[in-house]
Amino acid sequence: MLYVIPTPIGNLEDITFRAIRLLKEVDLILAEDTRTSKKLLQHYEIDTPLKSHHAHNEHHSTPGLVNELQSDSKIALISDAGTPGISDPGFLLIRACIENGIKVECLPGATAFVPALVASGLPCDKFFFEGFLPHKKGRQTRLIYLSELPVTFVLYESPHRLIKCLTQLIEFCGEDRKVCVARELTKLHEEVSTDTLVNMIAHYKDRKVKGEIVMVVAGNK
Repeated sequence: MLYVIPTPIGNLEDITFRAIRLLKEVDLILAEDTRTSKKLLQHYEIDTPLKSHHAHNEHHSTPGLVNELQSDSKIALISDAGTPGISDPGFLLIRACIENGIKVECLPGATAFVPALVASGLPCDKFFFEGFLPHKKGRQTRLIYLSELPVTFVLYESPHRLIKCLTQLIEFCGEDRKVCVARELTKLHEEVSTDTLVNMIAHYKDRKVKGEIVMVVAGNK
């Protein structure tokens, strides 16, 4: 059995009782960064063995993990924050398990884009999740595609690229398109603000921005 377990995106209280129980019961926990995950596990007094499983080793390590799971091991897959597979490692192992008849159980839990989308005040009955845009090749093509969508779309962005991304969105969406920038979600300095693209640039241009960022952009009317 492979358990896919979401972990808090900031506030350590945002984890389910079931997740804590399973993290204590499994034979092994696969973590994106063991140093980061140790803080969470120590907080909840979980001493299950940890092993690295991240974007740089998942192609190599997946076959061996499948063999372990076929030998009746119970393994939990976590990422640094949020739900594995959502802009984080996990897809390759989950697909390999399904192809090899290994049961996969995914727990509900934290993921950054959901609270940002809901708190944005933008329509969320239908939406498009893009995640991280390409840094160079293909970026313009994706921005053109997203700008024409009739529904709200969601981006992930790093703090040092925020102004660049907002500027590019103005180029393709127009300066009056509404955007929500959600920063440091669930943490002490959480900030969620919705305004036009041009006003959002004015808000952030002279500030030193920190923390993970979710951008929620209104659809093309």
